[in-house]
Amino acid sequence: MASSSLNILIVGAGVLGLSTAATLRARGHAVAVVDPGGLNASAVAGGMIAPAMECALDNPGLQRARLLRTALDLWPAFAAQTGVELTPAQAEWRGENWPSLAACLTAHGFVAEQVAGGVRAPDDLRLSPPQALARMARGVEMIRGAVTAVTRTDDGWRITLDDGATRDAQGLILATGAETQISGLPDDAQAILDRVSPVRGQIGLVRQPLCDRTIRGPGGYVTPVDDGVLIGATMEAGRRDLAPEAATSQRLLRMAETLLGRAIDPADVEWRVGLRGNSPDDQPMAGRAAPGLAVALAPRRNGWLIGPLIGAVVADAVEGRAPRAEAAAFDPLRFSPPAG
Repeated sequence: MASSSLNILIVGAGVLGLSTAATLRARGHAVAVVDPGGLNASAVAGGMIAPAMECALDNPGLQRARLLRTALDLWPAFAAQTGVELTPAQAEWRGENWPSLAACLTAHGFVAEQVAGGVRAPDDLRLSPPQALARMARGVEMIRGAVTAVTRTDDGWRITLDDGATRDAQGLILATGAETQISGLPDDAQAILDRVSPVRGQIGLVRQPLCDRTIRGPGGYVTPVDDGVLIGATMEAGRRDLAPEAATSQRLLRMAETLLGRAIDPADVEWRVGLRGNSPDDQPMAGRAAPGLAVALAPRRNGWLIGPLIGAVVADAVEGRAPRAEAAAFDPLRFSPPAG
């Protein structure tokens, strides 16, 4: 796909799709993003850019911790480029096990500050997902519709939308989240989409300013957003159903009340469900998938954190540049058997 300027179609307007679109547009390419509209998982997420807390919770090892740190380090320049506003999360972990969380933070190279009843991770950031998605989409052509099929052409790719309309481009990027139903893909690309598994996440919105920082603890978190706070969130692998469950709502509500030290009226909570994509090794799949075709998939719960990094990796693949050092960890063909 190497060229001084390319006409590129991206399927999917979540954080990975729009991060990639913004990166490619900044590099001088004509970019259009195709999406059916409505709330996606990126829009209903908490918008936490939280490598420190992710490492404390998952204890992923130093290699993955370095990837998350690199992702964080790309955010200030990306935010300046796109106009996305970043806010220090002042993220705190509250619970009896905070000393072990603090030890894990420092072992992975992050600052851990003791606070009353817990530990703070000052490295972490947060943003407003609706505002960030809108800022990343500025200057990018948005096409409303669902892609049902793709076809290889002499000059690139043709997509067919659910209303029968078609659109051609030199390059195609799939950032389709947990959705994997597109006909006409090359076998290698289809095999990549087949490896994406859904992760269901239930989350609650309370339109009241109940806290001024991200507070985590056993069982979930509470974090500020534009119009209140979010209470979240489940990680339910393999599920695609979108109806909130009453038992889950009750559990998350009790968790939030414990973290905040106050009661919350259940009638004040608007429960939502989003679907995120995941890969077999819990790492994103991003990069070249077939000639003229790339993917940006499977962020699990770290889409907002790794968005600019994935955008850079995919843009490099589109342009035929030498890959970044981090690109090997995201290679979408890493699960394929070796040739021969």
